[in-house]
Amino acid sequence: WALHLENVTMSLSGQYECTFATYPYGSKTAKIQLTVKAEEERHYLKKVWLKQTLEIPCLEDATSENLSIYPLKWLVGEKGRQEELVTKEPSCPALYRNSSMLLRQRVLLGLNNTLKVFPTEITDDGRVFSCHVLYHPERVQKSSTTIRVFGK
Repeated sequence: WALHLENVTMSLSGQYECTFATYPYGSKTAKIQLTVKAEEERHYLKKVWLKQTLEIPCLEDATSENLSIYPLKWLVGEKGRQEELVTKEPSCPALYRNSSMLLRQRVLLGLNNTLKVFPTEITDDGRVFSCHVLYHPERVQKSSTTIRVFGK
């Protein structure tokens, strides 16, 4: 026996109870507490050598999920402000939005929606690249990666 919920929203959070009658043992009851989160965010740290290609997966642990069916966007943050780099709608080409000349020519959306930055520069040190995947209007999953750039 299973309860299948579609188009899950935060309003579905709560305790669910399943009761059924068995013969000859009587009724059986099971309870489960469901918590629906509006957004999830995971944080990562990536170390890269100066002048190398930096490749950041959109969602580190979601390799089995097909992200191409969901809208997503990549942002870059530094010193308290965020700038949108790339947006991708399902079955549409990626749209590069960044106005920063420092990143414009160095950013590319790769396979599986990874973000590629080449070549890495010393100014990339400390930047935070974030991927936001919109699974549902009320459910966004975020992955943020802080970059540490090292010279030889």
